[in-house]
Amino acid sequence: MILKIAKNLAAGAALLSVIFTTWFMLEIYVPPGRSEGHVVVNVEKGKSVTGIAFLLKDKKVIRKKWPFLFGYRIFYGGKPLKAGEYQFHLPVSVKEVLKQIVEGRINLYPVTIQEGLTRREVASHLNNIIGIDEEEFLFFSQSVRLISRLDSLAENLEGYLFPETYHFPKDITARDVVKTMVQEFLRTYRAEWEEKASQLGMSVREIVILASLIEKETGRGDERKLISAVFHNRLRIGMKLDCDPTIIYALKEEERFDGNLRKRDLRWDSPFNTYIYAGLPPCPIANPGKESLKAALYPDDQDYLYFVSRNDGSHHFSSTFREHQKAVDFYQKKRGEGPSPFGH
Repeated sequence: MILKIAKNLAAGAALLSVIFTTWFMLEIYVPPGRSEGHVVVNVEKGKSVTGIAFLLKDKKVIRKKWPFLFGYRIFYGGKPLKAGEYQFHLPVSVKEVLKQIVEGRINLYPVTIQEGLTRREVASHLNNIIGIDEEEFLFFSQSVRLISRLDSLAENLEGYLFPETYHFPKDITARDVVKTMVQEFLRTYRAEWEEKASQLGMSVREIVILASLIEKETGRGDERKLISAVFHNRLRIGMKLDCDPTIIYALKEEERFDGNLRKRDLRWDSPFNTYIYAGLPPCPIANPGKESLKAALYPDDQDYLYFVSRNDGSHHFSSTFREHQKAVDFYQKKRGEGPSPFGH
């Protein structure tokens, strides 16, 4: 009799175990039947597992707390639940919610940094898009430790804040944004580029400066290597670069630029005035993208020394001053103006 009772109890316990296991699996793996949508939940740093379970239930991401808590102990016991902003696409299973928080798959916001922005313009853009404090960004972009191996002369990170589309969490700091952008530059500027710069007799710093000029002179991909050829040819023979954007950069830095470059600006005694001083300006005048960096390293094999705007976004290139002057006269007359003093 006792043996029969024991067998019945064992069978009952086994049945209960099967029922509980089945019930638990349904609770943990099967999303609740509810309408589709998404919910954003902010998990604060230091919040307990129980506190997170309460938060998720309040936000209606999960129906019950116990499957979340029990599932955490079974599948992820000891692993931390990471803080951050999460977006859950409903309906979602408890197991998937746990996995997302344990792995730290937080909500990320795309932020595109266009080629050719200065670090001040990058700071303003980030402030507008994700609320990064401009002054903090400028403060951290003064630190040159990350690029000291490549550029020991840099006084800030102008030129090294790489243009790209990034995906940042909501609460990212200015320090981390700067670090991410510089690391992207370091990832992009490959070892063979360093070797190519050396073959050209130029430092990485000089290549970045030149690339920033190219970036500001044209937005056309088919012209970058031609612009580069002009600048390389001029640098080789000691001819001044006559690059308007270098003066504009310096005027902006001193908050003196109103959108117009005037004749008197071309006579301004500034190291950035490439109409007065031969060679490259003292530092990059923008943050160049990958294609402008490549153009600076691999110019077209041309003997061009001049270029002038066709007033449609493209440029006419010339090898002699006479040819260039004809092009200046032609394209300025098409605009109904006299000869431009800004022809390169």
